[in-house]
Amino acid sequence: MATNGDVGRSFPFAVLLLLLMAVVISDCHTEKRGIYLVLMEGDPLAFHPDLGGKRVDPHREVYKAHAKQVVDSHDRLLQNTLDSGSYNKLYSFKHIVNGFSVHTTPSQAKKLEHAGGVTMVERDRGAKTMTTYTPEFLGLPEGIWREEGGDENAGEGLVIGFVDTGINPQHPSFAYDPTNPYSSSNGTSQFKGGFCEVGPGFPEGSCNGKIVSARFFSAGAQAAAHLNASYDFLSPLDAVGHGSHVASTAAGNSGVPVVLNGFFYGRASGMAPRARIAVYKAIYPTIGTMTDVVSAIDQATMEGVDILTLSIGPDTPPEDTMTFLNVFDIFMLFARRAGVFVVQAAGNQGPGSSTVVSFSPWAVGAAASTTDRAYPGTLLLGNGQRIGGLGLSGATFGNGLVQYKLVLARDAVKMNGTFPRTAQYVEECQFAEALDPFLVQGSVVICIFSTGFFNGNSTLTAIIDTAKTLGFMGFVLVANPNYGDFIAEPLPFSVPGILIPSVAETQIIAEYYEQQTYRDERGIAVRYGGRAAIGEGRISSMAGRAPIVSRFSSRGPDFIDKSRKPVDVLKPDILAPGHQVWAAWTPISILDPILSGHNFALLSGTSMATPHVAGIAALIKQVNPSWSPSMIASAMSTTATIFDNLGEPIMAEGYDIGSFYPSTHFDFGAGFISPNHAIDPGLVLTSGFEDYINFLCSLPSINPATIRAITGRTCTQFLTYLSDLNLPSVTISELKGSRKVRRSLKNIGSKQETYLCSVIPPKGVIVSLNPPSFTISPDSTQDLEIQLNVSQAMEDYSFGGIVLTGSLNHIVRIPISVLPVSV
Repeated sequence: MATNGDVGRSFPFAVLLLLLMAVVISDCHTEKRGIYLVLMEGDPLAFHPDLGGKRVDPHREVYKAHAKQVVDSHDRLLQNTLDSGSYNKLYSFKHIVNGFSVHTTPSQAKKLEHAGGVTMVERDRGAKTMTTYTPEFLGLPEGIWREEGGDENAGEGLVIGFVDTGINPQHPSFAYDPTNPYSSSNGTSQFKGGFCEVGPGFPEGSCNGKIVSARFFSAGAQAAAHLNASYDFLSPLDAVGHGSHVASTAAGNSGVPVVLNGFFYGRASGMAPRARIAVYKAIYPTIGTMTDVVSAIDQATMEGVDILTLSIGPDTPPEDTMTFLNVFDIFMLFARRAGVFVVQAAGNQGPGSSTVVSFSPWAVGAAASTTDRAYPGTLLLGNGQRIGGLGLSGATFGNGLVQYKLVLARDAVKMNGTFPRTAQYVEECQFAEALDPFLVQGSVVICIFSTGFFNGNSTLTAIIDTAKTLGFMGFVLVANPNYGDFIAEPLPFSVPGILIPSVAETQIIAEYYEQQTYRDERGIAVRYGGRAAIGEGRISSMAGRAPIVSRFSSRGPDFIDKSRKPVDVLKPDILAPGHQVWAAWTPISILDPILSGHNFALLSGTSMATPHVAGIAALIKQVNPSWSPSMIASAMSTTATIFDNLGEPIMAEGYDIGSFYPSTHFDFGAGFISPNHAIDPGLVLTSGFEDYINFLCSLPSINPATIRAITGRTCTQFLTYLSDLNLPSVTISELKGSRKVRRSLKNIGSKQETYLCSVIPPKGVIVSLNPPSFTISPDSTQDLEIQLNVSQAMEDYSFGGIVLTGSLNHIVRIPISVLPVSV
């Protein structure tokens, strides 16, 4: 039995034990903080009645005073609602949206949902990038550039904003020529002037006249992750390359030499080479947050950019709200209201249906296509066979006239090596120490796409390092029958190399190799009789069929929520070059070591299509300075072509490599962008901010109070159907029996014109137009009544279009996408 003294001594220990248990239990239930975006009641400054509307000057004292009031109201709300020490405010949004972002716990965020004046709370979903020759492919030098005085004037007076990974200010694509100064905007631009933030790698003078504003937004990134100071630069400097690539595609200087590994590939130019650039860095190598992105959008709109380029964004639909009502899309809506043309990447999750991440009718969603340029490579075998492949590399010594020993990496593995016998060591040429240098030196070595590449652990950079270390004459990366064909893009190799992504072509190489290789009774190669050479892979070919919708480009139909219920809006909107695009890069290239040290990169993605559209929007705005964003979007849509360079309907890449199918409006939107026609479309179909509010008020099962809370607008008008929004397309996700749709068209030409109306009806639908023809005067409008009747129920969408042919050679096309479900 314990004595009293024993009890006294054990009691403090028991208390201590209980306290420790309580701490452990408390730690187990500690909430993890997240970033939350909060919208509030009250007019933002751009639309405040006392500040003069969307052209408000942020430099006026009255603006600054109102801005302080807004920020103070956010701080008071947080202080009065959340527990002290439980949060960290990251930003106050005040120009186009009234709100803020906060780093706090889910339980504290729940309190904000019920706080007075709060209209919406959304958890940050993160943001990421959506990963020359195209001016000629689009016909710019002979068309719109000539109309605007050549490339030395194209885009003059306009400012394009880029929310992305930053910019490389030392790149020649962004150099300023003091002998050719920029002229004043003469009222073309609404840009009010920006600010140049300096920091690591971005010194004074980086904003040089070509770059007119450069800022970085990092509060979200710093709250969400530990940033690495060696590459997550707290400055506008681009450590990734993506932002520089996007900016130069839209507005890079004209005629900049493209040189990689000492080889001259040609000259690059942006779509609008005389447009100026405003940079808003919001994506970092370590992380991207939506709070940094929307804060950048707010700032860009406040500074008055004319075009806003968003080759970034979330790559999934919102979890808890309709697609049109997530915070990202709301910011784009109010940027549009402020007069900014907004273009965003449609996404890189194709070719599956309903994979678009561009949802709303107020932002133009860009799909990606090929051009008619390719970089074919060739592997020459000793028996005379030529195998096609890819690789931006020079030929092996002798340019194909001299052939070299062909060695399979698996046959060159050291017999007594202590390394693990995994695919990365044995087949994929990832580690130089695994291979016998006497066998591979001076040889063309065959590496195999295997487990490491499939899992994303192996890299081409490692193959190149192995090749350099051991003195390969060249390397060949071939497909593996166990994994099938792989998707290959031409990448710059500093040693001769080629990718053979086809299993069928790989089999030809394998059969030749085995015929020429002698093995002992154990199956070990003892003599190598095969010979091969790698041909020149850096010379482009310009004879391909184009455009073709790229496999990766996300597809429609558009949808309203995470269940992907279709909605009556056409997405993507437009098709533009996005496959194998040359543009500026940063030598840091922290995420792509194979491009490290290079000033240019050949990339693919809807990220690359987006700046093509942005630059062309600047050209259209330059010719037509009074046009609204809606008019520019309509002009692009109604003049787009649905035919390729052979005069055939545009095709799209399917799931299988080398597979194609006839594309539809859910692949390419209205069609492939045609800038030379878009500057003079004849007619436009426009929608304004109030029209978008009516659209939101008409969403199925929507509470009008929700729309008022988020937009500040009361629902006073409702659309009978969402398809009644005056878009330059007609999309009906469920046609039962019949529906009458109206479109209002405006003549933006200088002359009266007569239009003949015709229709290509979708399968299963009878379409009639009223009036069948009309004459319209300049600045006048004409209503077109479109009657659709189901003649046959279909299991999937069918597609057609309305064609308005004008007497002055204008042709206006309005695509129709319909799912007829019952007669």
